[in-house]
Amino acid sequence: MNILLNGTDTALDDVRTVHDLVVHLGYEGKRIAVERNGDIVPRSQHAQAPLADGDRIEIVVAVGGG
Repeated sequence: MNILLNGTDTALDDVRTVHDLVVHLGYEGKRIAVERNGDIVPRSQHAQAPLADGDRIEIVVAVGGG
C-alpha cells in the first residue's frame, strides 16, 4: 500500500489501520494527533480506522517545553 505520510510518498507492508501505522512508526504511547484525508482520527478509533492505498496521513507529535 502507498500513502502520503506528512507530505512524503510512503510504501507500507502489513499496515492496515491507523494503530498499525502508529506502532510501525514508533509513536505508540506518545502524545500525537493523526489526520486521515483531512479528518482527525480520535485515539479511541485508531485500531478501527482502516488505511487505504492513496490515503493522506498527517501525524503531529506534541513536544513539551516552556
